[in-house]
Amino acid sequence: MIQINITKQLHSADGTIDLVVNKEIQNGDFLTIFGKSGSGKTTLLRIIAGLETPKSGTIIVDGEVWFDSDKNINLPPQKRRVGFVFQDYALFPNMTVRQNLEFALSNKNEIERVDEILEIMEIENLDKLKPIHLSGGQKQRVAVARTLMTNPKILLLDEPLSALDMEMRLKLQDELSSIHKRFSITSILVSHDISEVFKLSNRVFKIALGQITDDGTPNQVFANQNISGKFKIVGEILSIKKSDILYIVEVLAHNEIIKVTAMKHEIENLNIGDKLLLSSKAFNPILTKM
Repeated sequence: MIQINITKQLHSADGTIDLVVNKEIQNGDFLTIFGKSGSGKTTLLRIIAGLETPKSGTIIVDGEVWFDSDKNINLPPQKRRVGFVFQDYALFPNMTVRQNLEFALSNKNEIERVDEILEIMEIENLDKLKPIHLSGGQKQRVAVARTLMTNPKILLLDEPLSALDMEMRLKLQDELSSIHKRFSITSILVSHDISEVFKLSNRVFKIALGQITDDGTPNQVFANQNISGKFKIVGEILSIKKSDILYIVEVLAHNEIIKVTAMKHEIENLNIGDKLLLSSKAFNPILTKM
């Protein structure tokens, strides 16, 4: 269990705000932190990793104190068993893929782990290449592989897929989910992509101006209700057009355009660009603004 009770002053586009977090995260959770830029998402990841220091509070992981402002305890990052995957990959450009993984190996006597992780991430054929010769998706695979070399308790993911095209993004989402389950790692993801949240997470912190405003499952946080149905799709409204007594709502979801009919009262609060959850109940589509 991760117990976080911290405060830290932040300077954002909205002025000076206080990041205040008092939460427990269960072992094995896949948690997403969701919110606008400048709300404190990445700062919270960096605090957990030991890359930034809170103003006050405590961080306790499985009974071990990582940070305690009153007792002047602040474990350095290398003692926290945290894997951090950065948005810009942060690979060493002068090293090959294999050398990047070897450098991160916590126990140099376990060199065979390099081959094991290369195989798991399906990047064995890239082991002699340097990052300059890799695509964005390949770099991200290597970045994730490197974090696994330390056998981390917690995997921190700071918008790791945001720069990738949709096809690669979906593929790597599947890989992140597989890694999370295979290694039983507690994973914490920062993301702006609602469909990614639904696909990967069992829990979401919605954060605004440094405060966690919502905490629950993706359905609870984004739909404010438990929606039953045969399918659930997260998308973005492209257009709303009147057709006789009905309205046609075009929704973009995973590079596909879905057309849904709706009554006037169902579209009154909807606008082009809104994110929504499209679900079904008794064969009728339900549009829920997010």
